[in-house]
Amino acid sequence: MSTIKNLLVGALVTFACFSTQSLLAQKPKELMDNPLLQVSSLQYQAPPFDRIKDEHFKPAFIYALKIHDAEIDKIANDKSTPTFQNTVLALETSGADLNRATIIFGNLTGSNTNPTLQKIDEEFAPIFAAHNDKLYLNSKIYKRIKALNLATLKGEDKRLVQYYLQQFELAGANLSDSDKEKMKKINQTLASLSTEFGNKLLIARKNGALLISDINELDGLSKEEIAAAQQKAKEAGHEGQYLISLLNTTQQPLLPSLKNRATREKLYNASWTRSEKNDSGDTRSVLEEMAKLRLEKANLMGKKSYAEWRLQDQMAKTPSAAMNLLAKIAAQSVAKAKIEAKEIQDLIDAQHLGFKLQPWDWNFYSEQVRKAKYDLDESQIKPYFEVTTVLEKGVFFAAKLMYGITFKVRNDLPVYHPDVVAYEVFDKDGKSMAIYYLDFYTRDNKSGGAWMNNFVNQSHCLHQKPVIVNVFNFSKPANGNPSLISFDDVTTMFHEFGHTLHGLFANQNYPTLSGTAVPRDYVEFPSQINEHCALDPVVLKNYAIHYKTKELIPQALIAKIKKAETFNKGYDVTELLAAATLDLAWHSIEKASDIKPALEFEREALRKYNLLVNEVPTRYHTPYFAHIWSGGYSAGYYAYTWSKTLDYNVFDWMQAHGGMNRANGERFRKYILSVGNSVDLNQAFKDMIGHEMQIQPYLKNAGLESKK
Repeated sequence: MSTIKNLLVGALVTFACFSTQSLLAQKPKELMDNPLLQVSSLQYQAPPFDRIKDEHFKPAFIYALKIHDAEIDKIANDKSTPTFQNTVLALETSGADLNRATIIFGNLTGSNTNPTLQKIDEEFAPIFAAHNDKLYLNSKIYKRIKALNLATLKGEDKRLVQYYLQQFELAGANLSDSDKEKMKKINQTLASLSTEFGNKLLIARKNGALLISDINELDGLSKEEIAAAQQKAKEAGHEGQYLISLLNTTQQPLLPSLKNRATREKLYNASWTRSEKNDSGDTRSVLEEMAKLRLEKANLMGKKSYAEWRLQDQMAKTPSAAMNLLAKIAAQSVAKAKIEAKEIQDLIDAQHLGFKLQPWDWNFYSEQVRKAKYDLDESQIKPYFEVTTVLEKGVFFAAKLMYGITFKVRNDLPVYHPDVVAYEVFDKDGKSMAIYYLDFYTRDNKSGGAWMNNFVNQSHCLHQKPVIVNVFNFSKPANGNPSLISFDDVTTMFHEFGHTLHGLFANQNYPTLSGTAVPRDYVEFPSQINEHCALDPVVLKNYAIHYKTKELIPQALIAKIKKAETFNKGYDVTELLAAATLDLAWHSIEKASDIKPALEFEREALRKYNLLVNEVPTRYHTPYFAHIWSGGYSAGYYAYTWSKTLDYNVFDWMQAHGGMNRANGERFRKYILSVGNSVDLNQAFKDMIGHEMQIQPYLKNAGLESKK
């Protein structure tokens, strides 16, 4: 009986999934060769980057928007009785061309942009916002979905209906016609401002790079780092000088190595002030206007603040729940940071240097404290972490160990930049399951940070297997030198691959519920769990290989790394919590009059929540806080901490049940990685470990427990 039912559902799905093909067949002749408007013939519909040109995007967007408009109108004006198939499933499977083109465009504008793409982005951001409103503010479609009887639906079908109902209501489908028009205008303006912020930040990042004339100012850097800085300066037209590019964080990767205090201060200040110079890269007026409009948007929806509106579909549910978690951890992390600051100041005093610890000193002298306290020097560690070896013998090895999956290099697949590499992924039964791309190195036209994206989302309905990319910002070595990375970078690789695992193991009918399409305060949880593999004894000994001698990392050095695992955690957690609190503060504003100039608002907010610690600046200063102004994390940066708390709960459970082994990997795949957003995620978490999230595992694992 169940087999027949499944076959029937499959038949209905197949029919619905391809019911729009007649519309697509009417494509104008001049668009027939546009690769963005075709299902790729490459394996798993991997993008044909060798055929995709900048000039393809605009005509593809224009055409795809028209097609999707027609599909939306058809659903909205259907005279037949609403059913799951003719309403929700039709909605779910609409916009295929638009989805394909925007996914590819989104990754390129983040990882390999140029003035042409930036101009298109600025032009279409408000158009896409208006298009999104046309769908989610459509009363006819909303009423059709609301008319469905949930009692007659089960599993993913029921979950998908519930999801769309919530999204329509969050968007304002219940608003009056006049308020809908106000909402549309706000959304379009916000979309334009978000794009403008991102483009200004790229300018600020490029212009803020530190140019050094005297090589003596770079004392402490390796030959490879100096060569890379010299090459960057040459490329920028400054032959014979040295250019240090900025990453999109407050602290910069070279600060722990630079011996010249004046150079450290210059680099730190270049980072901190990059977007507040009253020039083309100044973001302050843009973000202040965004904060104002987001409050207006929330008020239209009947909410006191943007955060109150934004968190309704998240695990935390309310801003107070999110802030309470941050505050509980912050009390412990700030106390720990003050102890760490005293240790560093004692070291400075012992060296008779005669100055008070400042933010640009922290990482330099904390490295000395670490070396003294744990006999651990970052320069000792880096030679064991060559990027490709870490990937293939570390990240991939751990994935095989826990989940049985394997990888094969695919040199035949086109890529969007020469630095990008591609792999085919095979499941534990040996069957091919996905295509996976990696983009390791920083570029001036690449956004800061690291991320995972799907080029193709897994979906049984659409007969799609996942095509995924991980993007990083590691420094590219010059002159054929090996690409050596820090242990923090190693952890980042494992983290981003954790997102990839979430996408690889997706097993959903519908793309909207597939893989990483989960609440933001849950999506980091699988990636954070995977970080623990980096220090797993079996995994570590497989990939930590000296790039010259080919010797495995000595056990004594492993012991030092593990002993120092909670070193500097007071600083690390405090800078993260400061950023998360800052985000919630901006988005918990309830009166427009409380929106003050960005720098003043930031200082007052951090002081209010006891996170204004001079030596520990926020990880992201408001003017370059890309996550919340252009990265989709508005009122959501707390998610990293919420997810980390989930992570530490599960990690403790795994440690009590044998560690990062195959049995626990299979359990994690079953309850977490494979379910996407198709089930109650709170229940899935409890099914995994047998209880709800607790805060104590975070404090214990981060070394923040109070000493009694």
